[in-house]
Amino acid sequence: MKHLTIDGLRNGVSRLIMGSDYFAPAVYDLVRTNLDLFTSIGGNTIDTAYIYSGGKSEQAIGMWLEERNNRKEINIWTKGGHPNEQGKRVNKKAIEEELAISLERLRTDYVDLYALHRDDPDVPVAEIIEILNAQVEAGRILVFGASNWSWQRLQEANDYAASHGLRGFAFNSPNLSLARAIEPYWADCVSVDTETLAWHEQKNLPLLSWSAQARGFFTGRFTPEDRSDQDLVRVFYNDENWERYRRAEQLAGEKGVSTIQIALAYVLNQSFPTAAIIGPRNDAEMHSCRDAVQIELTAEEVKWLDLRA
Repeated sequence: MKHLTIDGLRNGVSRLIMGSDYFAPAVYDLVRTNLDLFTSIGGNTIDTAYIYSGGKSEQAIGMWLEERNNRKEINIWTKGGHPNEQGKRVNKKAIEEELAISLERLRTDYVDLYALHRDDPDVPVAEIIEILNAQVEAGRILVFGASNWSWQRLQEANDYAASHGLRGFAFNSPNLSLARAIEPYWADCVSVDTETLAWHEQKNLPLLSWSAQARGFFTGRFTPEDRSDQDLVRVFYNDENWERYRRAEQLAGEKGVSTIQIALAYVLNQSFPTAAIIGPRNDAEMHSCRDAVQIELTAEEVKWLDLRA
């Protein structure tokens, strides 16, 4: 599988990243099967978070890492700082507490990638950069990034890091998909808009996309008339996205692949480094994602799919 390079990591990041929001010890047989299948197609990076499955996602991954004895070959990416019922948690105490618990669950003493799950604009970027650099210096994380931050805050943070001889955000993780989100899928989530796309093209900062396949919008299971999935309707149903679907379907026919594979290829064929978080639960879905990595789209095709041409 193709990989992208992020400075500070020991391994390249596979262009497909295994999502784990359904992982738990209670379904460990499924976890083991899917992670073994993921690594068999060349995947080496697993996405998780302090909050996924109430912490059970990290526990299941830790079980698999220990059983397979492959920690050095696998990039573990976890996230922290998600708000809870007490409020926002982008602060030194919460980040340190959550990361310590995540490492214990994962049965490791470091994570390769760490991201703040949300931003707190009330906290100065200088303070956040200092907190995260301290974790790098302590060896608990190798590189850090942001999930669901605005590009303006990312730029401000990286400007501060550069001017103070510190590490900045090495990657960004918003939602990037061929279907443009009308509104956030979850509260305070960030999806790539035209400005964010232009910023990434200028800065060449790696983007690791969640919901890269628009939560099944391109599978063929839905139509403009089918409004059974209220969240999908709320986030993705508009005339522009159905035209993107039509174009993806047309291009898929021309290339002899599926529409959902074209949608995934769109994310992986940007002009800047990208990877996509995927959530296959069986062999067919895994191999569909694997084959989509091999699809090459021209810059003109990418723009045409996105209604920019």
